Amino acid sequence: MTSTLSPTAAAVTLDGIAHTYGSRSGGVRALRGVTHVFRPGTFTAIMGPSGSGKSTLLQVAAGLERPTEGHVLVGGTSLGSLGQNELTRFRRTSMAFVFQAYNLLDALTAFDNVALPARLAGVRVDRGAVLAALAQVGLAELAGRRPAELSGGQQQRVAIARALHARPEVLFADEPTGALDRRSGRDVLGLLRALADAGQTVVMVTHDPVAASYADSVLFLADGRVVGHLAQAGADAIATTMNGLER
Repeated sequence: MTSTLSPTAAAVTLDGIAHTYGSRSGGVRALRGVTHVFRPGTFTAIMGPSGSGKSTLLQVAAGLERPTEGHVLVGGTSLGSLGQNELTRFRRTSMAFVFQAYNLLDALTAFDNVALPARLAGVRVDRGAVLAALAQVGLAELAGRRPAELSGGQQQRVAIARALHARPEVLFADEPTGALDRRSGRDVLGLLRALADAGQTVVMVTHDPVAASYADSVLFLADGRVVGHLAQAGADAIATTMNGLER
């Protein structure tokens, strides 16, 4: 397939993306010809009913899954042109992923959790850069604490600091507030909003219309296809669109 979209001024380009999972009963088509451009410095929320392909889309865009068809470009680099080792290196430097479950190591301090990916990659850890990443999420003074000594919201901010430490072009987040209470979730969403305002590209999957209202735009999926798009919408308008998709 030949790409039909220009990567100019694009943080991530999805061009005709399809993805099929194999199963005993036959292939399951999670994505069906998704085409979209995520612009640099924007905050995009991805929503849709259960099974609509949201998380698969995020994983394909982040290079964690290979598409069955189509092209993914990040900063003009085609992920399909990279071998597995090249893709792993590219992900470490250009993309970061934040999960709902934080994925912090209990035995390590906040500082060491942030520094861990660099150490695993054999890169010298710059103490100042780690502290700067923690300061960016408001936790520099808690660098010596372990996850058990932090609230859920603070743990998620450590996970975001770990992602930011690599200075990625794109920050992907899969339900980053799903395990948080309302106040902690609001703090994390405010942080993601501030990062986008400062020029970071953020792509977030969420089921929560309030969370999605922090984004610049909302992309709606159903049955593996893009079926709608709202720009700078409030929670009520987003919820109304979601209700229509779930009927």
